[in-house]
Amino acid sequence: VQLQASGGGLVQAGGSLRLSCAASGRTFSDYAVGWFRQAPGKGREFASAVSASGYSTWYADSVKRRFIISRDNAKKTVYLQMNALEPEDTAVYYCAAGPYRGNAYSAGSYDYWGQGTQVTVSS
Repeated sequence: VQLQASGGGLVQAGGSLRLSCAASGRTFSDYAVGWFRQAPGKGREFASAVSASGYSTWYADSVKRRFIISRDNAKKTVYLQMNALEPEDTAVYYCAAGPYRGNAYSAGSYDYWGQGTQVTVSS
């Protein structure tokens, strides 16, 4: 599976962005997909994830009620709608995919990673 993240950019605080993670490969619909982010000088942290079916979703406390994850398996794409953005959301955002192993929050649960897309939120 190959993943391509897109949709990042520069936005003012309070604004919105929608990230997309487009996949190639026949098994995408079998995989959970997660979004992780890495701010300058910090480690990679979990943001959100969605199960293979789309029925289950997970969010970090820091993004809960602001971000919405969804997927369209027919289009092999996962979306992350980010609302009420804050300067603290500034980071490179990565999407990742893999079979669900019981812990959607862990980067180690994912086998495939995209290249990342930069999100910058100005105050």
